[in-house]
Amino acid sequence: MTASTEELQKLLAPVRYVLWDLDGPICRLFAGHPAEGVAKELVGLIDRLGLGGLLTEEERVQKDPQAVLGGVDSRHPDSDLTAELEDWLTGQELKAVAGAFPTPYADPLIRTWSALGARFAVTTNNSARAAAAYLASRGLTGCFSSIYGRTRDLHLMKPHPHCLLQALNALGADPARALMLGDAPTDFAAAKDAGVPFLGYARTARTAEALVAAGVDPACIVGSLEAVLTVLRGQA
Repeated sequence: MTASTEELQKLLAPVRYVLWDLDGPICRLFAGHPAEGVAKELVGLIDRLGLGGLLTEEERVQKDPQAVLGGVDSRHPDSDLTAELEDWLTGQELKAVAGAFPTPYADPLIRTWSALGARFAVTTNNSARAAAAYLASRGLTGCFSSIYGRTRDLHLMKPHPHCLLQALNALGADPARALMLGDAPTDFAAAKDAGVPFLGYARTARTAEALVAAGVDPACIVGSLEAVLTVLRGQA
């Protein structure tokens, strides 16, 4: 259920701009500071503020802290509370950078693709500060023209295409010559709305199944970034 070399060659040939999700395609941000624990801490913080009633039972057991934050924002939009919680989550993401694991082949792929003339932006639901800190820790800052991350307007997080549209505008990019590289249905939905072709990175079968269920063509999914790197080296 992954792209063949020929399918990848066809997908990558016109690409001059790449919009990267952070957590997944570039790194496992929470590898050393698990997201599930962060989500539990966020629920605890909301409870201590006496606002636990804002959370649904499903949100209380969420493993994704962004889903918890988004749930609060949906019922308390543009509030001081959501701003405070977003600041707290940004702090946790910055803390996570120190223990983040690079995605296999991501660093050489980024350097190779950049050397071949592709221009990059990060388009993530994580904090732009965390993304910048991670790229700096790997010596990759110079490969990226811009970083667009979560803002306090939480309704603009993916699947909304806002951060992708910002990146395309900053790069002066034709969407047809761009590519979104992501690992979640929200990435695909945002890319579709922005008119950008999509390549799914699926580290696990479960991730691949979720992408296919969201409508991603299996020919546009890879289980390893090595396949992308191999195709690019063949084009050099």
